[in-house]
Amino acid sequence: MPPRMPGSLPIVTIVPDTKDWTWVLDRTCPECGFDTRAFPKEQIPSLLRENAAQWHRVLSGRGDLRRRPRPDRWSPLEYACHVRDVCRIYTQRLDLLLTRDDPTFPNWDQDATAVADRYQEQDPATVAEELTAAAQRLAAAFEAVTGDQWRRPGGRSDGPRFTVETFGRYFLHDPVHHLYDVRDQRGAHDPREGSAAGPADRAKG
Repeated sequence: MPPRMPGSLPIVTIVPDTKDWTWVLDRTCPECGFDTRAFPKEQIPSLLRENAAQWHRVLSGRGDLRRRPRPDRWSPLEYACHVRDVCRIYTQRLDLLLTRDDPTFPNWDQDATAVADRYQEQDPATVAEELTAAAQRLAAAFEAVTGDQWRRPGGRSDGPRFTVETFGRYFLHDPVHHLYDVRDQRGAHDPREGSAAGPADRAKG
């Protein structure tokens, strides 16, 4: 278990997220207000870049980015590390969708990764740069998608099925929702940018 950082709440085990969040493809998220159906698929790259810029501002801001509002909820730094890693994982998965016929994505335990990689101990400035770079790579990969590629199918190991388009829309809810999580913790949020949800309410990867 990682040691307690100065000014941080004691680190405790987070309840793993086992929810199926694919319903966000069919209706607006009642917590963060994001509607995955409300924009052309071609806007996925620009929306991702805008979101990454907002995360960079969060990580460059004042305050203790390592502090959890409660021991069982992630800190802003931990959320940012998660979003960075989601971008990396989804870049790999997008490549599978585009280069293999009907692939199944290998399982990724996001909660185990948070513990193993010691999210709470990482450097915010480094995470900001890494998140930006990961988001840029994924945005560029989506920009390269054309024509019938948007309809290429694939699936997650626990059952949900996607096309490249629904995969992109589903993905985008994750960084938007977590930005809203962080801003709600600080008492300043805009539903257009992404409700309070604890780590157990993270969108399943």
